[in-house]
Parts: sequence; C-alpha cells; structure tokens
Amino acid sequence: MSTQPLPLEGITVVAVEQAVSAPFATRQLADLGARVVKVERVDGGDFARAYDTAARGLASHFVWCNRGKESVALDLKDPRGLDVLRRLIADADVFVQNLAQGAAARLGLDAATLCAAHPRLVAVDISGYGAHGPYAHKRAYDMLVQCEAGLVSVTGTPERPVKAGVPAADIAAAMYAFSGVLAALVRRGTTGRGGPVEISMLEALAEWLGHPLHHVMHGGTEPARTGVAHAVIAPYDAYDTADGGQVLLSVQNDREWRRLAELVLGRPELADDPDFATNAARVAHRTRTDESVAGALAGFTAAEAVARLEAAGIACARINTVADVAAHPQLAARDRWREVESPVGPLRALLPPITLGGSQEAYMGAVPALGEHTCATLRALGMTDEQLAELRRDGVIA
Repeated sequence: MSTQPLPLEGITVVAVEQAVSAPFATRQLADLGARVVKVERVDGGDFARAYDTAARGLASHFVWCNRGKESVALDLKDPRGLDVLRRLIADADVFVQNLAQGAAARLGLDAATLCAAHPRLVAVDISGYGAHGPYAHKRAYDMLVQCEAGLVSVTGTPERPVKAGVPAADIAAAMYAFSGVLAALVRRGTTGRGGPVEISMLEALAEWLGHPLHHVMHGGTEPARTGVAHAVIAPYDAYDTADGGQVLLSVQNDREWRRLAELVLGRPELADDPDFATNAARVAHRTRTDESVAGALAGFTAAEAVARLEAAGIACARINTVADVAAHPQLAARDRWREVESPVGPLRALLPPITLGGSQEAYMGAVPALGEHTCATLRALGMTDEQLAELRRDGVIA
C-alpha cells in the first residue's frame, strides 16, 4: 500500500513568534509537513532560547516548541529587514504572530492588514486578552492568564490555590491557533480566500474551564479545591505506599466498593456497613473512608498496590514523576520516542499525538540555531552575496 504524504506538505508558514503560544502552534504545523520559517530578533532571537540550559545547553522550552523550523534572523525595526519579511509573507500560505499587543499593527503585520493585501493568506494574531476591551494592553504571561481565567481558583488544596504545572494558557491558545489554521486552510480550499484568525489566551483557557464555569454560571456554587481528591466521590484520591510512592484509585459505584473492601482492603464487612455501603455515605464519612484505604495501601509497594487494584477491577494510576513518564512502559511499547537533531546533537522527543494512518510519519526536523537559515532563505528571494554581506554588516540580519 502506498504511503500518503503528510497533509501540510507544500504549505509555507511564516511566523514572527516568541515564548510558547505561537511557537507551539507552528510546531504542530511543521510536524504535519508544513515549511515553517521562524523569524527571530538578530540580538538573541526568540527569548525562550535563554529560559534555561537544561537540554544539553539549549533551553527546554525552545527545544519543545521549535523543532522542524527554519530560523531567519531579521531586524524588523530596519526598513530593509521589514521588507524581507514582507517578501516572505507574500509567498506564504500562513502567517502567525504573537508580538505584544499593538506591535504587529504598528508594523503593518496584523492579520486584517495582511489579509487585505493577500486574500489567500491565513493570518493569525495571538494575544493575551484580544484586540480590544479594557485588558487589551495588559501583560499576559501564562501564569497571569491562568489566574484571570479562573484555573488557579479550582486547582490546588483547600488551603492554597496553585497554578497548573505546565503553561496551560499558552498551550490552550496554541492548540486553538493550530486548529484555526487548519479550518481556515480547508475554507480556502473551497472559497479560494484565507482570512484573519484571532486567538486570545484568556478566551482559550476560559473555554477549558469547562464544567466548573457552566456549573457556577447556571446556579451552582464555586467548586472546592480538593487536590487530587474528588469533591463528590469517595474513595477517589492518592494514597501513600510502603516504598514512598503514591497510587490514585477511583471507586465509581458501590459494586466497586465491595470489590475493593473484599479483595484489596481485606475488610469485607465494610461493603455492607451503612457508613460506607453507598457513595453518599462514604462521602459523608470521607475521613474514615480514606483512613481505611490508606491503611491497607500503606502495606504494599506501589507496584503491589496497582496489581491488587487492577486484579479487583478498580481504576488506578501511579503518581508518576516526570522522569517516570520519560521511562513510561506504554510510551516505549508504542514506540513513541524519536531523536531530533539540534545544534548540540540528537535530542530525545515524543512523536506528536496525532497519528495519521497510511501517512508518512510526522516530520520531526532539527531544532534550528539562531539565523541558521537566513542566508539560504534570502538567496531564494534573489539576494546576492554582496547584498547579504551588507545586511549582515549593518546588523539587519544574523
């Protein structure tokens, strides 16, 4: 059977991007075969390059969000640098930017302006709070938006709210930008016209707030923060094991409680005890319920606890560390790890989670060095070596 090409082969994306939201969106496009030209500052590039040095000297954020791209370093404050960018956009299918609010418009790079000049172009503006409204020019780092969107209010313990451990607002905006580009390209295929796509981090994350938002809006109370416990189901929590691990288990109905009591806790009498026999009773006596489960699991290692729970048909999971995930047997069994090239050599990376049957494997190209593709890209625009040397001497390119 012949293998189909990746779905975005032949699509060119130009991105003036930084940090996470736009770079993660365009990395998804690169994974699906698009050519992504990442335009960076000449003085250090995308500031995410300097977040840390954990990936063998490279920044972990940058490695995660920027594989498979071409790096072109331009000074957009210089008219010559801006002209180069405009020439790149003229030949592109998609343009993505997440500059500070208003900066793209001042350069004539906002989606509305570009789409008016290039009707087939799909142009994406990603911002913290949207193009207008009282928060339009407010700084919008991920953690700030997590707070504004209410995510922090429902995450953590009763005593203390906490942010999500990953940049949830950035990721939400990135994934809506990614899907927005795909939708706009499909529409262009039928109408011949691209058009603007606007993404707000606040609006993306507010959508992800999901059922708590609808619960409160339609008459419910503010949800309690319960750590990893469930507010209305018991037992549903993480419990310590003898080897220092933690195992989370979830009992969804009274039949499962009976199996847990008989086969794991070794206390079959709890199945019919009126203080524990129903979920409502277990929630009302949550402390005693949790003590019964915790006492039993404390006598097992994490592996033993999981084996007993699974044998009893009880849903469970280990509380894995990040290092555990990197060695997860399911990811290994499904062959989800690859190596991508970088300026410091091969780096381990996960295959993207979209698996297209019958298609080529996702394109996982190299992580680019700053300005690695500047000269080749500008030569393709017709510039001579003398012109490139002049631009480099004047600090317009790097």
